[in-house]
Amino acid sequence: MEVFFYGLFMDHSILLKNGITPSNPRKGYLKDYALVIGNRASLVPSKNDRSHGIVMTVDKDAITDLYAETSVANYVPEEVEILIETGDTIPAICYNLPSHLLTGTNANYAKSLHALAKKQGFPDDYLEKIKRMAED
Repeated sequence: MEVFFYGLFMDHSILLKNGITPSNPRKGYLKDYALVIGNRASLVPSKNDRSHGIVMTVDKDAITDLYAETSVANYVPEEVEILIETGDTIPAICYNLPSHLLTGTNANYAKSLHALAKKQGFPDDYLEKIKRMAED
């Protein structure tokens, strides 16, 4: 199945450590959603925003097991359309935390995400948004 990752799960090595062997990674973005970092990252509907990430092909059972873990168990799958670098739009699943459960801040998470997003070559304006979250 195709899954859109936008937080630290974009890191191939983190997925491997969690027993997931992703394939076919493609950079892309989700329109009309904004990245929010509470204790962890989530996406919230936000007109005219875009959130960047990586779409990967993963085993359905493995991703179900990943999101059964306590720290991400409240994330729910959403069907989304991701615009990838080739200009194509592809359907994917995106796991998000319901907005009423978004709490706290996590500057260390934001710093790690900024480094990963920079490594992925995401746009400068998006990197700047993440950097600001790391400074709050």
